[in-house]
Amino acid sequence: MKAMVRALAALGFAAAATLPALASPVGVWEVESRDSRYKVTLCGDGTQLCAELIWLGNGGDSPENLPYLNTLLIDHAPQIKPNQWKGDLHLYGHSASGTITQVGEDQISLKGCFMLVVCRTYQMHRYSN
Repeated sequence: MKAMVRALAALGFAAAATLPALASPVGVWEVESRDSRYKVTLCGDGTQLCAELIWLGNGGDSPENLPYLNTLLIDHAPQIKPNQWKGDLHLYGHSASGTITQVGEDQISLKGCFMLVVCRTYQMHRYSN
């Protein structure tokens, strides 16, 4: 039984390691509430993820949020596996440990946890004019 469990685990790890990478996350992404847009780049050694808040609107352009315009939401998050990065998220003056996962060609999921207690997930969609 243990040998079969080990074999299944090895097969699962091998399958996960061979998952195809999606198209590059580089581009402009809009958060699901459509009140902010972010320019996503590969930074550092070319595998780290950075995202800068480049647009606020639809109610997101409040005086409280405007100071965060043109600042980094994600700053050099290292890639931990294909289509996934982990690092600190800087959300309107607060920092949270986060995982960024590109779940599709045009969708990114951000999960941030503050003090490992309060967690929230945001969906971002590739923005096209």
